[in-house]
Amino acid sequence: MIEAELKAVVRDPDALLRRLEDAHGPGRAEVYRDTYYDTPDGQLSAADREVRIREVTGADGSRTVLLTFKDARVDAVSGSKPEHETRVADGEAAHAIVRGLGHRPVLAFEKRCRNYAFEHRGRRMLATLVRVTELDGVFLEVETGAADERELPAALAAVRAVLTGLGISEEDLTAALYTTAVAAARSRRQGN
Repeated sequence: MIEAELKAVVRDPDALLRRLEDAHGPGRAEVYRDTYYDTPDGQLSAADREVRIREVTGADGSRTVLLTFKDARVDAVSGSKPEHETRVADGEAAHAIVRGLGHRPVLAFEKRCRNYAFEHRGRRMLATLVRVTELDGVFLEVETGAADERELPAALAAVRAVLTGLGISEEDLTAALYTTAVAAARSRRQGN
């Protein structure tokens, strides 16, 4: 499956939160702790691929661990990628397996999210308000799935319609990656 996703910089987080809550009810507050892995020589990054272990903690203390592989982008504008994700029962074991396969952790950071799951144009959608603890600002991600590259334009059109309905314009969209932004912010803090 391809994750058809667009991300936007949010200019007025309070107003957007009200629009989301009015349209979809209270969101699900979660904290994501993401660890990205790569080979020692950076082959995954060089090929625009990602291996991630995400630990999700809910407001009720529930915990879920997800192992994700994202292949190279199939759409340069949106950054949409084929994605394969599964829940794992033991986070420490998942980290040990990935390290045992020769990968090393290259970046870990935390995202504070509020998720809204809903249907639009017959598609399951997920809108997520995101605050990355090391970055300034608030972001909105809206995503749905596309079975293949032929279906991707229709999936992205549905995502754009949701964004427009929430008052997000094309000028608000960003292709910036959290991983790149966090690494740059850390480099600036260290004076590099």
